[in-house]
Amino acid sequence: MRISPILSVLSAAFLSQAAIAEEAVKPRDESLEGKLSLELNAAQSGEGGCMLTFVVINGHDADIARAVYETVLFDKAGQVDRLTLFDFGQLPAKRPRVRQFSVSGTPCDGLGQILVNGAHACEAAALDEGACEAGLEVTSRTEIEVLG
Repeated sequence: MRISPILSVLSAAFLSQAAIAEEAVKPRDESLEGKLSLELNAAQSGEGGCMLTFVVINGHDADIARAVYETVLFDKAGQVDRLTLFDFGQLPAKRPRVRQFSVSGTPCDGLGQILVNGAHACEAAALDEGACEAGLEVTSRTEIEVLG
């Protein structure tokens, strides 16, 4: 059976894209090994408030079935705006996930800091009890500072 040249090119292109996608889902560097990285990647104001976008990477060797963090939102003056829970859901091992949370009634330019106060829930059967808190690394690509 002969494979047409077009099919060969398409197959090669598909395999190249699959390899690129596989590389993209690996943790950004080896320093995340055995840690959980929580990055505030974007904050966008809308009609109802602020949409916070996080990129989360579970650098552990096992999946986390559910991770919920108690967070404290501070305004620009340093006063507590609210205490809330962010449910990041399932976090597969060694794979990034993007999660969004809508903060109603508060524009993004009114937020100064987000404090990750601790893990409210952490379900990870194959990991130590403190897997969601031990080695938690928080960063921000926005003007809103994230503390952990």
